[in-house]
Amino acid sequence: MSRYAAFVLFLFLGFEIYLSQGIEVKVNDKDDKLCLYANLMVNFSVEYETKDNKNVTAEFTIPDAFTSSGSSCDTKTSTLKINFGDGHSWSVNFSLSNKTYQADSITFSYNLSDSTIFHDPLSNDTVTVNTQPHISDVVMDTCYSCKSKEIFTTDAVSQTLWNVLIQAFVVNGSKSENITSCSADIPVTPTTVAPTTVTPTTHTTAAPVTNVTTLPPTTPTPTPPPAIPPTGRYSIKPDENSTEACLLADFGLRIGLKQGEKYEEMNLDTNGTKVSGFCGVNNSELVLEFATVTMVFSFINESQRFRLHALNVTGKMSSGVAFSEVNTNLSLWETALGSSYMCNKKQNDTITNQLSLFTFDLRVQPFGVKKGVFSTAQECSGDDTSILIPIIVGAALAGLILVVVIAYVIGRRKTYVGYQTL
Repeated sequence: MSRYAAFVLFLFLGFEIYLSQGIEVKVNDKDDKLCLYANLMVNFSVEYETKDNKNVTAEFTIPDAFTSSGSSCDTKTSTLKINFGDGHSWSVNFSLSNKTYQADSITFSYNLSDSTIFHDPLSNDTVTVNTQPHISDVVMDTCYSCKSKEIFTTDAVSQTLWNVLIQAFVVNGSKSENITSCSADIPVTPTTVAPTTVTPTTHTTAAPVTNVTTLPPTTPTPTPPPAIPPTGRYSIKPDENSTEACLLADFGLRIGLKQGEKYEEMNLDTNGTKVSGFCGVNNSELVLEFATVTMVFSFINESQRFRLHALNVTGKMSSGVAFSEVNTNLSLWETALGSSYMCNKKQNDTITNQLSLFTFDLRVQPFGVKKGVFSTAQECSGDDTSILIPIIVGAALAGLILVVVIAYVIGRRKTYVGYQTL
């Protein structure tokens, strides 16, 4: 009897176990009608400390086997909860106001004692982090859709959400076919002004005698590149109570985006930039949220040398074109641990086939910052003038030797001519 009651309760709440490639969740209400639908992808990146005092990063996603126990629907609120692995869960809380709904918070809990993900952790605690997603003003009886990637970084956790299709309040038990798209997915169509048609009026007049001067054809002026962007100074502290930074970065930034035959460049203004991220022994991250663009710089420490190994850029250009580009196999700004990397000249790095990154007055140190200041800088090849000195000296010596040899040859020829027989 108890087994039968448990089975009835399971069906009553509408919770299901899914074994599929995607994360598709269907939650039913007390009348066994669909009240919440979700289909999405989410990846996690968690930095944790091991027993040998090393900071390592675990990257994982929600597996095929998971449950939606804890999900619920109401007239004003709903909750999507996904449970997976050994004590991990990911949930989103929604609220309804008038004729629109929004996501109020995302809660992610991970169990450090899960040895399949976290190897030899210093702590076996279950850690919970909260963040606020950018899902709002979703029209009632529509599904929220966002194919673009959205990254949330809190403390030592990064969550990447994409390919999202959610209807948090299903009407009459049937998922809607109407869509409310996120701003990053909405293409911007340039506005064209229809030409004004003027009806000609015919007049009969005597043709005047005029002198016609032919002007040379005008050459279109090419669009000048943007001015040098302002230099932003960014820092990350280990925690709220720390007074000294553990990550430092100074640079001016410009991005270039190619879409088809069109190419656009845009400077990133430092005013109002939101800075977040974390510092670790082997992994550090800097997240910069500009007005319309979010950039995630991921650094790695390997063999006592650090480098920028991943960059994720999402947002909109000045023209309104939305984009999302990522490269996780970079080798930029590399130098020895305990130093900072500096390059004052303009650098142009190709991140993807569509995205280019321009940096100005660059100086960065994601590891080993002491007393909150940069360590001795390793300069890029364009800035390092120390190599020019031996080149100049060598060239001068070579020129001097050449002059001596030529003078010697000329002198020998004159001497030889003087001893010829008359």
